[in-house]
Amino acid sequence: MKKIIALTLIVFAAGAGISWNTVFVDKISYKCLIQLTNYGGEGAYVITSLIKPGGVYEKTLFVGGDDEEWYPDLPTWYEFHKSVNADIDGITGASIQSGARKVALLEIDADKVNSGYKLRFESSVEDGRYHDKDLELELSDAMVGKTIKGSGYIRYVRIIKK
Repeated sequence: MKKIIALTLIVFAAGAGISWNTVFVDKISYKCLIQLTNYGGEGAYVITSLIKPGGVYEKTLFVGGDDEEWYPDLPTWYEFHKSVNADIDGITGASIQSGARKVALLEIDADKVNSGYKLRFESSVEDGRYHDKDLELELSDAMVGKTIKGSGYIRYVRIIKK
């Protein structure tokens, strides 16, 4: 029975012009600790995106903040979000408060790792500044376990494999 299902998927994919890699893509799960600085003001909205080698957004991986009213306060990301009109899987609830930390689960296609892709962290606070590249790092095996400092509301990010 399993062989019939697998064969059916292969035939369907080939007939639809979809490559084998598109149907069966290995994913890597990362736990990402986001630690914010102690700043004055409301909770920060933090966006984590997968960035293509040319610097263009590919996918939103995590949104810390669930009130869409404030998404325009992250204008670079928001333009991308509006253009793809996609539902966001990674919304995890409330914004992140000053000095607090949040653990995000990032699911990334394995073929993106060590191939020029980046992770971009953006942050914004009501009546505060917007940091379109609060932190940006190469998506590689070398990032795992390191503490990477942010330049805005993010004090640091630490990523480990799940």
